[in-house]
Amino acid sequence: QVQLVESGGGLVQAEGSLRLSCAASGRTFSRYAMGWFRQVPGKEREFVAAISWSGSTTYTDAVKGRFTISRDNAKNTLSLQMNNLKHEDTAVYYCAADFYYYGRSSKEYDFWGQGTQVTVSS
Repeated sequence: QVQLVESGGGLVQAEGSLRLSCAASGRTFSRYAMGWFRQVPGKEREFVAAISWSGSTTYTDAVKGRFTISRDNAKNTLSLQMNNLKHEDTAVYYCAADFYYYGRSSKEYDFWGQGTQVTVSS
């Protein structure tokens, strides 16, 4: 089992940058595929980016070229570097982990953090 705690959210102007972090408990972090999702009120949680056990990555089209997902297995940390932020990136961002699944479906991830708010002013 793994526990996840996000940090790094906040208020930023459009075209600015933020770096989100997700600290994971446990000694088997490297054996989990990790993902970032986001959600706005009234909408379903949507996929942002994911990184596999071996470091392969995938992104939703809306953030390609602007966001970078990375992991530091030695520090049990997942990161999301967000550049050139847009108003439509405003959401609560969640990190997620799964021992068996790497992909875009939120329903497949077993472990979730509590979320961190990102607000982009236009």
